Amino acid sequence: MSAQGQAVGGEQDAVSFVQRHANSEAFKSLFREGMTLVEEAAAYLDGPGRTASKTLRRPAALAYATESMRMTTRLMQIASWLLLRRAVNEGELTPQQAQSERHRVRLTRQDLSCDPALLAELPSPFVDLAERSLRLQARVIHLDRSLNERAAAPEAPATHPLAAQLARVEAAFGGA
Repeated sequence: MSAQGQAVGGEQDAVSFVQRHANSEAFKSLFREGMTLVEEAAAYLDGPGRTASKTLRRPAALAYATESMRMTTRLMQIASWLLLRRAVNEGELTPQQAQSERHRVRLTRQDLSCDPALLAELPSPFVDLAERSLRLQARVIHLDRSLNERAAAPEAPATHPLAAQLARVEAAFGGA
């Protein structure tokens, strides 16, 4: 295999960097990071976050509730995508099956929706979790788009095995 990721057989044997990444230790690390963040967020929201939210002023409490729902939804979508990708990597699903299931996963770039002044009133562990979930989401969206662009790219037309010889015959006889 050459440095560019192409096998001796040519372009159709090329292994995309994105595809290799999706099956690599880097993906496994991303998977662990995503699942750990889901667990951390759930533990925080069910424990210290619930307690902290009760002490907030009404506008900040509303912002907390809104952001926690958005973060929970975001993390569930990330977890769903990671699980789909892992199923493909482990051979439990074909890429085509995963693509047909993908419509259920809505990866849409989000930002924090509350006013910066209200954000400053929210508990810092909560804000940290929300910001980490946004960074993770951006990475997953980037990987997803890269994988989908690769899957959607038209395959190079197959060259007929005799094309070169036919072209020489055609050239020899003047295309007649």
